[in-house]
Amino acid sequence: MNYLAHSFLSNNNEGLLIGNFIADHIHGNNFENYSPEIIEGIKLHRRIDTFTDSHPKFKESKRFFYTDLEKYSGILVDIYFDHFLAKNFESIADIGLNDYTKNVYAIYKNNVAIFPESSAGFLKYVIQNNIYAAYANIPGIEKVLYHLSHRINHGVWLNNSVETFLQNEIQLQQNFQDFFGDAIREFK
Repeated sequence: MNYLAHSFLSNNNEGLLIGNFIADHIHGNNFENYSPEIIEGIKLHRRIDTFTDSHPKFKESKRFFYTDLEKYSGILVDIYFDHFLAKNFESIADIGLNDYTKNVYAIYKNNVAIFPESSAGFLKYVIQNNIYAAYANIPGIEKVLYHLSHRINHGVWLNNSVETFLQNEIQLQQNFQDFFGDAIREFK
């Protein structure tokens, strides 16, 4: 799962939310400078990643992208699953996506001083491009994937996966629903 899902599974807990956001920028167990709640958020992020990578519906979904983008299939499914979450956010979360993102971004901004430098830089990008809301529509997803392609700089254009996604959207949506139901039972 990508950033929106990680934030949602933080259960409106500020420390978990912060830890979950910065976790990809913390290597090893080098987090002794953080509060226990933030450390728990970092650990939660890692548990969610382990759960995601081992889930049968996530693995099945990756296969749709094997033809051209197998190496990046996990990243793509993370983002497309966030798309389904964003698109259906209000029915899943009982709050509108725009209100949710404003609240979450405010928490991030209020705590940016304790973020690792790379997380603070990424947060700036997230807020400037309103990434969590952008996940809700295909042009937003294309933009996210285009920017990600530039960041990884491997000469691969992840935004070209949109056609494959659209061709398999119904099955991917069903896989997401099955997967995310299990994730909610596991982490909420």
